[in-house]
Amino acid sequence: MSDMAITINSDVVLTPPVHAATAMVLRDGAAGLEVLLMRRHGDSGVLGGVHVFPGGKLDAPDREVDPAALDQSPERCRQALNEPTIDAATATGLHVAALRETFEECGLLLGVAAVAGQLRRTQEHLRAGSGFAAALQRERLPLAASCLVPWSRWITPRVPSLFRKTRFDSRFFVALAPAGQVPAHDDHEATEAVWLGPRAGLQQYWDGRIELAPPQIMSLSQLTRFARVADVLAVARSRLPALIEPEPFDLDGRRVICYPGDPAHSICEPAWPGPTRLTHSNQRFEPDGGLEALLGPAST
Repeated sequence: MSDMAITINSDVVLTPPVHAATAMVLRDGAAGLEVLLMRRHGDSGVLGGVHVFPGGKLDAPDREVDPAALDQSPERCRQALNEPTIDAATATGLHVAALRETFEECGLLLGVAAVAGQLRRTQEHLRAGSGFAAALQRERLPLAASCLVPWSRWITPRVPSLFRKTRFDSRFFVALAPAGQVPAHDDHEATEAVWLGPRAGLQQYWDGRIELAPPQIMSLSQLTRFARVADVLAVARSRLPALIEPEPFDLDGRRVICYPGDPAHSICEPAWPGPTRLTHSNQRFEPDGGLEALLGPAST
């Protein structure tokens, strides 16, 4: 059982959101769709002990990658995000950040049929101080931006429930796990790498065996509706990424986070099927209707 106690933030964050990228890495397991979750180190200043998807902040070098190193043009990266005000360099950088963070956190190089020796040497280049793009170039490996398909965009509010000093503008991508590569945690940023079916992950959360933050809870809830990776990717390619701007408020001494489509949210149109709010209760975030509301109908 988890012994983590979540502290709800009530401070206003005045700084603008920080660009970030997240990769929901998927594979077809024996029992159906599985997603990779990393348990953040308990001493981490951000979501310590929580199971999250690989990801992190956009770094300046991510925006400065030579377009020739990519398998997809910067303009195509920009179009994929469907954000009218974003520039091509930032859009490209977000794709690179998702690739880089996934490799740094769990050793998977998305979209690339790399052999173990290349992956090991790339990690050695990074430890020696090479940038991510330069390390890949030394091993003649591409930056496979095309393997990332935008899924959603999460912008934390001015009063984030779980962050005291930072807001994030995080783009969530879905991607197929690379064949033949095995994820591994580094015991620095993460202490566990685990494949879980979306329903199994939510069940473990409900049983208190793992901790999840609201974006992971709601994203796993959406993934329960799919049986195979191909189904997820097909839907992601057929629609625009959902924009999620949570709107929190306190009710009877409890933090409530509502999402588009909720009666208390400023946007009436739902972004997805299923629950539209989470309430902090029993030291976790729960939807109206309990676990069944998160699981929804079984995938087919």
